[in-house]
Amino acid sequence: MNYWQYVLLVIAGIFGGIANSMAGGASLFTFPAMLSTGLPAIIANASNGFSLLPANCLAAIMDRDKLPARQFGFWLAQGLAFVGGVLGAFLLLYTPARFFTLLIPALIGLATVTFIFAAQLRASLGRLIAGDDHPRLRAALVFIAAVYAGYFGAGVGVVFMAILGATTAWGLRTTNAFKNVLGFTANVAGCFVFVWQGLIAWPETLTLMLGTVLGAYIGTRLLKVLPVTLVRNFIACAGVVMTAIYVFRFWL
Repeated sequence: MNYWQYVLLVIAGIFGGIANSMAGGASLFTFPAMLSTGLPAIIANASNGFSLLPANCLAAIMDRDKLPARQFGFWLAQGLAFVGGVLGAFLLLYTPARFFTLLIPALIGLATVTFIFAAQLRASLGRLIAGDDHPRLRAALVFIAAVYAGYFGAGVGVVFMAILGATTAWGLRTTNAFKNVLGFTANVAGCFVFVWQGLIAWPETLTLMLGTVLGAYIGTRLLKVLPVTLVRNFIACAGVVMTAIYVFRFWL
């Protein structure tokens, strides 16, 4: 990498860390930055997931006192999130590189649409599932989402929020706290596989990680002064732009 690519990774990491701490959608900034360094798509994806681990961990730790009771449903969802993350990572390993490259615009586009319509997704899922608490259904849906988290992961926090919102009667803080734990569990499970298989580009990953940590710190400060709606709109616009760029790059 040259000097400017290091700078780009730090800047993208800062934006990703801010996004992660305020509204989600970090990978809409960090994954394209990884690709811009010239890394193969699968290695860029694996490295991106590893670089977000500190931000995921910080988010999980900060709201740990809001987590639900550690009962059967809690541990079942956690266990299936881990298994799903591992399975998603192995699916990525066995995806042909050319095919995954062609998937990139669709994956970024899917993450963007999920982010934009997060409230509608949560409401629609809630209407389909009657009742307050569904531990087994919740765990099954968490497993499916975790497979996606291990495979690509962008926007999975929104999906976890929709699942938890529809299958529990928890308050928003409890739902968000458990979403953070599930996201960290699925990501760290996938990253075990990526490290084991030697898919992490360490210079790029550590540089991006530095930016995400700085961004997470900045984001906690900005939460006090910036409307979350403004941040969400900025992230959504960035996702639309990135999707368009990669459609032209890989499909046209």
